[in-house]
Amino acid sequence: MTDSSLVQQEEADILRQAADWKAQGRSVAIATVVSTWGSAPRPAGSQLVVDGEMNMIGSVSGGCVESAVVHEALEIMESGEPKLLEFGVSNSAAWDVGLACGGKIQVFVERLN
Repeated sequence: MTDSSLVQQEEADILRQAADWKAQGRSVAIATVVSTWGSAPRPAGSQLVVDGEMNMIGSVSGGCVESAVVHEALEIMESGEPKLLEFGVSNSAAWDVGLACGGKIQVFVERLN
């Protein structure tokens, strides 16, 4: 299997899990990296799915960024209001939030209806 095929399979698994959780009556939110500048551990298009019980599949970053996205996802499941989140750090603080070095990412988080 090529790297491209592997990525496509991973994306399909994430979305399939989101649909399964929704079909089970769970609240579900999907976070998607929509843009990156500089260094970022995950490319645009990467997704993280969270349910109301804090089960997760996928990844949008790591470290504190991922934790903040999960927190926002839980709030968005309640409110239904999508959000565009932006995370950016200087090179010196990058490791503290899970970025390989200075960079910025935007993550769109929405409730699955």
